[in-house]
This record gives sequence, C-alpha cells and structure tokens, in this order.
Amino acid sequence: MTERSEGAIRHVLACAFLVAAAGCGTASAPQQALTPVNVRAASMKDGFASMERLAEAAKKEGQLNLIALPRDWVNYGEVIDTFADRYGIKVNELEPTASSKRQIEALDQLKPDAVELSLDVAVANAARFAPYKVQGWHDLPDEVKQPDGAWYASYGGYMSIGYNPRKVTTPPVSFADLAKPGYTVALAGNPLQEAAGFYGVMAASLRSGVPRPSEGVELFARMKGKMAEPNKADAVVDWDHVNAARAAADPEAWKVTIPKDGALGAYYVQAINKNAPHPAAARLWQEFLFSDEGQNLLQKGFARPARAEAMLMKGTLDTEQAAKLPAAPGPPVLLSVPQTDAAKSYLKAEWGKVTR
Repeated sequence: MTERSEGAIRHVLACAFLVAAAGCGTASAPQQALTPVNVRAASMKDGFASMERLAEAAKKEGQLNLIALPRDWVNYGEVIDTFADRYGIKVNELEPTASSKRQIEALDQLKPDAVELSLDVAVANAARFAPYKVQGWHDLPDEVKQPDGAWYASYGGYMSIGYNPRKVTTPPVSFADLAKPGYTVALAGNPLQEAAGFYGVMAASLRSGVPRPSEGVELFARMKGKMAEPNKADAVVDWDHVNAARAAADPEAWKVTIPKDGALGAYYVQAINKNAPHPAAARLWQEFLFSDEGQNLLQKGFARPARAEAMLMKGTLDTEQAAKLPAAPGPPVLLSVPQTDAAKSYLKAEWGKVTR
C-alpha cells in the first residue's frame, strides 16, 4: 500500500470518528514527501517504500544480469520470462551452467547482478554480497539465511534415485540397492566438481542421519563396473526436482524415489553482487523470486519453495503442484558447513578409488 492511499484511509477514518461532533471537510493535510530512492538499500522499506517505486527504479536501469540459471532447471525459463515481461527489463543470461565457484570468480569479470549458490560457497563469500532482506524474509527458516540479509535460501530439494522401471526389475528402496545386480548407475556429475555429484555420494553415506564420507565412497567403489553416463544409465542419483521433471515428461519410462535411509536435502541460496551494475533490478528480481508467484513458479519446476510452509498457512501455495512433488520420507538432513568442508576434503583424497 502506498503512503498516499494510507493517508486517504486515515482521512476517511478521521471523518467517521468526528462526523457526529463537527463534520469533516474534503480538504486534507499536505502529504509528507517520500524519501529519495536508494537503489543499494538493505530492504524495500529503507530504499523504495513500495514495489511500485522499486519497479520504476529497476525499469530505469533497463537490464538485469543473471548467471548459472539453466532455463530447464526448476522452471527458470518461465520464471525469467515472466519477470522480464512483467517489468519490461531485459534479462542477460550469463553462463547458464556455471558452478557456484565459477559464479564467485565472475562477480568482477562478468558482473552478474545476482547469483544462486550452494550454502557453503555463500557462507564463505558473504562479504562480497549486498545485504537485502526481501519482504518475505520472516517466512524463511533461520538456518538458511544470514541475519544481515547477505544471502538467503530460495528453494531446496532432496537427493533422489531416478530409475527406468522397464529395465529395473526391483525398484530401489535404498542407495545400497544400487550395488545389487541389475543396475547400471550414474551420478549426476563429478562429485569433486559438481554439487549434484557431491550430494549424491553424501546421501549414500548417511548412517542414522550422520554423514560418513567413507561409506559413500566405498559404496560407489563397489559399483565401478556398473557406472555409466547419466543418459546411458537405468538409475541416476540426482536432485529430486531433476528426476521428477523427467518422470513427469514420461511417467512410464522414469520413476523417482527418495530413500528413507538417505533423506539428504540442500538449499540453493540467493545473493546480490555488492557491485551490481543494476542494483535496483537485482533487488526487484529477489522480490519476484520470493513472492508467492515466484515461489509457485519454482515449485512448478518441482523445487521445494523456501517459503512453502508460510504460504501453505496463508493459502497461497499451489497445493495441486505441491502434491506432485516426490514423496519425502521426513525432514531432510542438512549438512553443516564444517561437515561439507570435511567431506569435500575426504572425497578429494579418496574419490580416486572409484575412478581408477
């Protein structure tokens, strides 16, 4: 609501209260002047006062630089197009397949306005981001946002097993099942370089909710003769939103399950480049991503919105789409940054057992 409309409501209420005593004239007191726009402010209230003023400032900038957002990843194609059409802003899509590490390198080279990172990379580079708290800030779990607003989770997912039911006679119920005869298995990426591969090994390593990197490496080492590229495997360890999208495209040829013994989850977090060339557009992009519409668009790509619980309580979550997400066995195990760092060090030293 704008300050002008708030003033109008106060005037009407004042009239209703005073009419019996003295009536109420039509003239109103002069409106207080709005504070100047601050495109690098840390919140909507402090820098813009309203979405209309933020959108106006972003439209004047005219462009938005985004990086590492493949159009087929969690429905980002529709998310980006909706944003661009809604606000009349040209979106420059830079290096769609860039890793979190590469995004940090690109902050000064390609100058993305905003980045989407794994939690550990965001934590390690928080000083390079501009704090900004979106309007839905209080709906986000405390454990997936930095208190000053330098970074905050937009969506998450579980590690899962996708499989071809025409080739797999016995559906897997655990990651250990993949070592049994009858499976050709793939990780979604090299665990030393890509988050999906790393989390796949770590999901297989869980024992009673505790990550044991050695157990994950050992399991995949036992599968050396049956590992394949993802497009040639009949079972792929990947994020549930990736396997779910594949299953939705061809339900008879692909199924997805989240093993009860490996309910490992992770969030992807958003951050604004401290030196963003289009700071207002970067903030508008965050507001859109965390709006009910933006969160539902991500869920349409089988992601699990960070604001889902609050939206469900308010009745704004797309529950029909939510019902299409793979069944989760319970709350996810989330790796701490120290656990992630320790596991990455272990895999760097030991993953050769699988590849040689």
